[in-house]
Amino acid sequence: MSFLGSIVSKILHPFGGGSTSADAAPADTSGSSGTGAPASTGSAPAASGEPVDVEAVLNGMAAKNPQTLNWRTSIVDLMKLLDIDSSLSARKSLADELHYTGDKEDSATMNVWLHKQVIKKLEENGGKVPADLKD
Repeated sequence: MSFLGSIVSKILHPFGGGSTSADAAPADTSGSSGTGAPASTGSAPAASGEPVDVEAVLNGMAAKNPQTLNWRTSIVDLMKLLDIDSSLSARKSLADELHYTGDKEDSATMNVWLHKQVIKKLEENGGKVPADLKD
């Protein structure tokens, strides 16, 4: 699965099911209650097709994480929160997936661009994204 597909899947489909245009496959449910049923956090996708509250999902994950991760602005921290490889080579691969045309050796600029693109893709794939995370 692509890096973007993994990100989208872990946020928008944490209990499996559903597909996205980001090449997402069903997520690993090993962190669930074992029933495969969504937890009653209000952040799981609704059967009616309502958008997933991206902020609520990520804040919930951050609250359970022993590290202090700034997922709101850092692509590295967002990937760490999702337990996805956040190394420079992984971020360069994500940049390739998202058709980044800038200098990949300028990692700071690339990282800012990646974060914005990932947030945009989450919204395009059914996520409700807070206004302060959009361009």
